[in-house]
Amino acid sequence: MRFRYLLFFVSLLSLVGWGPFLLTSANYQQVPGSENWISQEVQAISAKASNLDKNVLKLSLMAYQKAQQQGITQKGILTVIDYSRPSTEKRLWVIDVVNNKVLFNTYVAHGKNSGELNSTSFSNKPNSLKSSFGVFVTDTTYTGHDGYSLHIRGLEHGINDNVYSRSVIFHGAAYVSEAYARARGMMGRSWGCMAVGFDVIHPLINTIKDKTLVFAYYPDQNWLKTSKFLA
Repeated sequence: MRFRYLLFFVSLLSLVGWGPFLLTSANYQQVPGSENWISQEVQAISAKASNLDKNVLKLSLMAYQKAQQQGITQKGILTVIDYSRPSTEKRLWVIDVVNNKVLFNTYVAHGKNSGELNSTSFSNKPNSLKSSFGVFVTDTTYTGHDGYSLHIRGLEHGINDNVYSRSVIFHGAAYVSEAYARARGMMGRSWGCMAVGFDVIHPLINTIKDKTLVFAYYPDQNWLKTSKFLA
């Protein structure tokens, strides 16, 4: 009797095809978070953001997937900042991970005490006037001293978890523009905030607000080796 059932099952599979019952290698490559998925995402996004370092993008996608798994964010938006680049380069990208689209690529300032043209020093301490790197999640918007602004929360203890209490935010600034950089050889500097140009602040905030991931990169070896989002 069992042999007959087995023959029936095999016959059924031969009629409908094996595809629906097997996890093919092609399907496996699409599993979010797998090495193949990350590799494919890097290739697809890099084709549209050639100025984004592939290793930085790979690390940001690793952090994004970990955050998704932990329920920190369920939105398919990822903001990447590369603080290893000078402020005169467009070193902020907003990526639609689901559709492999680059929504924004723009300038972003670093903190006054983090450096001049290049950022070289970071801090999690209050009143340091320095930027923080690591993994963040966006919070709520408000209108304050710097106009339309966006709160963020740091997700890494001892690395950036004081940013909310430090009032490190996304906001617009007149000192972030190509004209300012041409005149002074560098962008102006914030008090640690992720300041961008007034021309982009409103649409950028409206795109990334309410629990999307922000990945701010700097080649700090201790962070790269110990971050729970990169392990």
